[in-house]
Amino acid sequence: MRAAGRALAGLCALSSTAAVHAAPPAGTGLDEAINNAFAPVADAVSWLVFYPIPIGFGASLPFVVLWLLIAASAFTLYFRFINVRGFAQGYRLIRGDFSRKDDPGEVTHFQALATALSGTVGLGNIAGVAIAISIGGPGATFWMIVAGLLGMSSKFAECTLGVKYRRINADGTVSGGPMYYLSRGIAEQHPSLAGFGKVLAVVFAICCIGGSLGAGNMFQSNQSFQQMLQVSGGADSWLAGKGWLFGLVMAVLVAGVIIGGLKSIARVTGKLVPVMAVLYFACGLYIIIADIGNVGPAFRAIFEGAFTPEAGYGGFIGVLIQGFRRAAFSNEAGVGSAAIAHSASRTNEPASEGLVALWEPFIDTVVICTMTALVIVITGMYQVEGVGDGVQLTSMAYASVLSWFPYLLTVSVLLFAFSTMLAWSYYGEKAACYLLGESRPVALAYKLLFCTFVVIGASSNLGVVMDFSDAMILVMSVPNLIGVYLLAPVVRREVEHYLARVRGGEIRNYRRQPQPS
Repeated sequence: MRAAGRALAGLCALSSTAAVHAAPPAGTGLDEAINNAFAPVADAVSWLVFYPIPIGFGASLPFVVLWLLIAASAFTLYFRFINVRGFAQGYRLIRGDFSRKDDPGEVTHFQALATALSGTVGLGNIAGVAIAISIGGPGATFWMIVAGLLGMSSKFAECTLGVKYRRINADGTVSGGPMYYLSRGIAEQHPSLAGFGKVLAVVFAICCIGGSLGAGNMFQSNQSFQQMLQVSGGADSWLAGKGWLFGLVMAVLVAGVIIGGLKSIARVTGKLVPVMAVLYFACGLYIIIADIGNVGPAFRAIFEGAFTPEAGYGGFIGVLIQGFRRAAFSNEAGVGSAAIAHSASRTNEPASEGLVALWEPFIDTVVICTMTALVIVITGMYQVEGVGDGVQLTSMAYASVLSWFPYLLTVSVLLFAFSTMLAWSYYGEKAACYLLGESRPVALAYKLLFCTFVVIGASSNLGVVMDFSDAMILVMSVPNLIGVYLLAPVVRREVEHYLARVRGGEIRNYRRQPQPS
């Protein structure tokens, strides 16, 4: 933690703060041994990824945050605000207006969206938002929303490319994602850079495996255990010091689904994601309605805090950084992970899946993260000393309205964590298969490794997990966005051609014009 703290120079002291407030009970058992062994690795990775770049006015900005922000803004302009003009068409695609069962692919538009959402709608929406507000104040919420809206364009571009350059295997399964458009796409469009594209693909695959084991796995099991520990008695709970046992149970449940491959994952997430989203949204909405008089002041605090130099930790830049960092961790726009799931969608139109995918940052960040932030700000729990950090802060905000709400939150936490693990196990598996070859032994070996890390995550300190998780998931964006920049003209041609054919009626809307029976 010392190395990461020096690297972040105060502005991004998220992990160290979380470690102080949310560390599991001290002990000398297996949990502590696992944590001590893993901490040096997390420190080193975090130090490299979040190394601060001076930007003047005595402030520093982590390179990866600036990298994601510039890309999202550039794509929004280059694709002529596709995040706005493609929004309605994306909805029509999700509900199946243009779907054909005989199109190549493994899952429907909705199932692909649900699988990808299950990888993004997770504990970043619950714990990450709470951490951002506790460090950056309510104003961090505003920058999270801005990042979510801009990130819709990044998500659109990478998922369009995912379908464009995917590989349909002999058995009908699909292999796609940044590994393939970085190698195949760059070689096709820029032959002189073919070798460079292959290097980017390998780097991305390695980072994807790290992100799968960290953000998509360890962080989820860690915060699930923290919530279970809290509702069962905290330090006095029989679970205290038994994170490994909780992780073992979670690992068995995860294994029961992921062994069946993407179709099994899609069937579960297609049912689980709507249930967990509605449950969590309903809980938050109840609290907001119950304290409706504070909604106006809460929004005022969010907007004023976003631009007040002295607000939060580290001033204006600190607030902005916390907002963008949490949004990036939550919706993964620009990271490239979702393109792996969307590549398997049944469609012949790459741009159509990009339009479906742009809904992810909207649902994840603009809707769900904002709901969490409003609950925390309205209840004022972020200003109470000793409440805790991460999921504990969100839990206490819920409990301040009705004492039994944390139990409902616990259900949401477990559902979010479980579904996120399912999606990220698939991402990591595909990355491993790209590196080592598409084979059943490679896939099974990776699934076993993934389940092992579920246990490690539940047994580790939150600060250590956050360092490793943030670092690995965000470093994926470096090779991914280089490729998207190089292939952006391909995306623009695809979407303009697609939208022109939709407007001209060449692409059939089966809701308006049903197929003859």
